[in-house]
Amino acid sequence: MFSSHTNIQSIRSDFHLEAMMRYSQFAPRLYNLCRSLGFEKGNIMPSRAFCSDESQGFPIILIAKHFGAFPFNHGRAGGVVATTRHGPHAHHGKDLVLIHASHVGYDPRGKSFGHYCRLQTADNEMSTTCGKVGHVISWYQREYAFAQSQIRLCYEDDRPSLHIDNQLLDDTRTEGIVLDLDKMVARRGGQPHLLKTLSTSRIYAAADSFFQQFPAKDWPRETPREIGKSLAPGLFFFRKAIPSHEQLERNLFNPMPWIVTAPAPILLAAQFNTQAEFDRTYRSILKEPTYTGKRLLFVSCLNIDISPQPGQLFPLTKCIPWAAYFQDGQGQSQTLEQAELVELLLQQSGDNPDAINLEDAIQKMVEAEEIKIPFPKSEEER
Repeated sequence: MFSSHTNIQSIRSDFHLEAMMRYSQFAPRLYNLCRSLGFEKGNIMPSRAFCSDESQGFPIILIAKHFGAFPFNHGRAGGVVATTRHGPHAHHGKDLVLIHASHVGYDPRGKSFGHYCRLQTADNEMSTTCGKVGHVISWYQREYAFAQSQIRLCYEDDRPSLHIDNQLLDDTRTEGIVLDLDKMVARRGGQPHLLKTLSTSRIYAAADSFFQQFPAKDWPRETPREIGKSLAPGLFFFRKAIPSHEQLERNLFNPMPWIVTAPAPILLAAQFNTQAEFDRTYRSILKEPTYTGKRLLFVSCLNIDISPQPGQLFPLTKCIPWAAYFQDGQGQSQTLEQAELVELLLQQSGDNPDAINLEDAIQKMVEAEEIKIPFPKSEEER
């Protein structure tokens, strides 16, 4: 989780969205990377920490195809890792892989992030994806929209001023958007320079440093103008009581001013969640005794779910690797940053000689000799 002192802009710039590959290439390369690290064929137990959304089904199928086992489930809604499942995962295999991913939908027709065409709906509905992320950030978006419309740029007594709703001035609120008035309002005698008190709002003299950020034409002398998108990150933050079990919202809380002001809020939220969950899960792995002595590769990614096109049953999912942690089971470990991880993956072949033929495997199960299952009988039945 990011602290309130985290340099959000630096975090954003260090995550390169261009470092993506089709899942049909990511899965075999990841398997081949595991083999290059000493993982043994037939003894690898994969696990996925994905959102429960049906759009994540195709990546799961590809993981099963290339690792030869249906992946263990480490995931919770929104792309949160269920770290309490480390123990069971560790007992299910000799060599262990944990693949985590947040996800975001992409509409290639509208060229927009945050929505996905669900083929199982009656009208192929385009709905919010990831829905859990969309639900979490919607409250903050409404708070931000209220502030955008209830702060107006104006002139009062021939001075550049800010017309602000009283609710936004109430610093005793335990929930809501909170303005950093020191960056926006001028001071006189150590107090905000109040020019006029109205029934539901107040008018303050604007701070010179704030006013100078605007072209003269954007600060109207006649009709007041809503501040709109000029209410930028750094001018506000949020207050909200978040339950301890709401890990996704806790991950997104501090960077929320950047999320609600972003051109693609759900994309940025999924990115921040990917980064926060890698950091949190990495530390939980270090403290998990059942992983001691095991060979383990943990990878965090951002999945892009491209809406199915005509004739497609599944989305064309692309993967943006973020970071990885590897331990060899003999006391040596290494963390791979994005550039290192992507370079290692690209060095691997996109062909996997150990990949299973899922149709053949299923057919063998269909044709297998029937096995009669006798249920235990009670003493009376005997």
